[in-house]
Amino acid sequence: MAKSKENKGVKARLVSAAWQLFHDKGYDHTTVDDIIELSGTSKGSFYYYFDTKDELLSTLSTVLDDFYEELSAEIDPEMNNYDKLLYLNYRAHSMIEEKINIDLLASLYSTQLTAKGQRHLLDRNRVYYRLITGIVEEGQKKGEIRQDKSINEITKYYSLCERALISDWCLSRGDYSLGEYSREYMPVMMGYFKI
Repeated sequence: MAKSKENKGVKARLVSAAWQLFHDKGYDHTTVDDIIELSGTSKGSFYYYFDTKDELLSTLSTVLDDFYEELSAEIDPEMNNYDKLLYLNYRAHSMIEEKINIDLLASLYSTQLTAKGQRHLLDRNRVYYRLITGIVEEGQKKGEIRQDKSINEITKYYSLCERALISDWCLSRGDYSLGEYSREYMPVMMGYFKI
């Protein structure tokens, strides 16, 4: 069991280092050696988890889910559930703006549109979807979120709104703050569901 946790830690360090470097240096200017050095791992560890640097591109959903797990642990359990959704959106979009290279994000979104295989961002088993679904369900039980739409419909609409905001930010080449724009307009987009 300890070995499994250690292995997960090594992979997580590699993924975290890679995305930090992709943001700071750009994907094309980041080498496997850079990732190994920043993560404090070895070449053997890198190639144990990834055959190529390209494989790290499919880990964006993992990076985001790790962040959602952190947010889930710090969020006030007494906060209104509708407000939790807005809080998560603002924090996640602020993190994306600060830590994810916009060109790489745009490229990943476009590949998800044409992917023939798994679309990682839409995987309903992700931490993200489980977290949002749980918040919507709790919000409906407490009378904070409308019940005339199903939990799945509201979760789907919420994630659609998030993707719309990110897509527009990418199309606009990041000429405004994604976090601040989301803070202002996500309540407009989600307002129907608030009680």
